[in-house]
Amino acid sequence: MRRCSPFLLFTTILTCLLLVVFASGSPATKRTPVQVYNKYCVECHGTDGRAKTRKAKFNHARDIADPKWQDDVTDERIYNSIMNGRNVRGNMPAFSKKITDQEADDLVTYVRQLRK
Repeated sequence: MRRCSPFLLFTTILTCLLLVVFASGSPATKRTPVQVYNKYCVECHGTDGRAKTRKAKFNHARDIADPKWQDDVTDERIYNSIMNGRNVRGNMPAFSKKITDQEADDLVTYVRQLRK
């Protein structure tokens, strides 16, 4: 029976450990709705949702804090607008490739909290 060199044994073990670590992947950092909103939404809708930013005026962003709009729109429509974008009143991009379904659900709840 042949013996393995210590170096070969070490590199084999190290390679196996690295494969296990990379195959399992590191757990994704969960972003809060505030973090997601601040990253993707605040530039147009503003921190308070009232769309008073320069970019909001240019893109005709909706005032998502408006009580009438909040009453008229369903959670499903907000979710679909976030994920698929809208090109009716203004030009809202789709975020389906940038955020998860859960983050979009959480954003719907967050948008509801912006009601004035």
